[in-house]
Order: sequence, then C-alpha cells, then structure tokens
Amino acid sequence: QVQLEESGGGLVQAGGSLRLSCVASGRIFRFNAAHWYRQAQGNPRELVAVITSGGSTNYGDSVKGRFTISRDNAKNTVYLQMNSLKPEDTAVYYCRVFIDGGVYWGKGTLVTVSS
Repeated sequence: QVQLEESGGGLVQAGGSLRLSCVASGRIFRFNAAHWYRQAQGNPRELVAVITSGGSTNYGDSVKGRFTISRDNAKNTVYLQMNSLKPEDTAVYYCRVFIDGGVYWGKGTLVTVSS
C-alpha cells in the first residue's frame, strides 16, 4: 500500500512564495508521473502542473512562469515551488501520483494568499 503526505501549505501575502512537498511511502518499485491539482472553494479541481517519469513538465496557463514542479526520485518526493503568489491561487492543493500501475491522491494542503 502507498501513502502520500503533502506539506508546505500555509498563509502567505500576495507576491510571496511557498514550496509544497508530496512524499510517497510504502511499497514502491516505480514512481512514474506526478501531478499537482488545486481546488478553490466552489470551483472544480484544476490541473496545475505535471511531471513525467523522465522529468518533462507542463503547466496550467494560470501558473506558467510562476510555479515549478520538480521531483527527487531517490526520496519519492514531488515538489511544487510557487512564486509570485496571487490571491486567486488560494486553494487546497493535491498531489496525484502514478506508482506501479496505481494512481494515488494526497489529502491536500491548504494555501491561502492574502491581498
């Protein structure tokens, strides 16, 4: 069984930065692609960033140039560096990872950006 633990959320002023982490633990042979999603209150879940097993990345239009997804395969960890944060980035952020043919979601970490 695989467990995911997200961390790094919190309250930050507009223009600030946060780094989210998503750590996978358990029986892991192959850590494949990973995604970060977010869901603001009253809105559908939105794809924020993607990283493949090879390290290729892609981003939602609303975060391009401000957010960076990365991974540390040795630590089974995916990161989301968020810079130049805006109030509209306020949401619960979730990681979604593909491990050994399974798909796993984290429980989410809240990011609040004050104006």
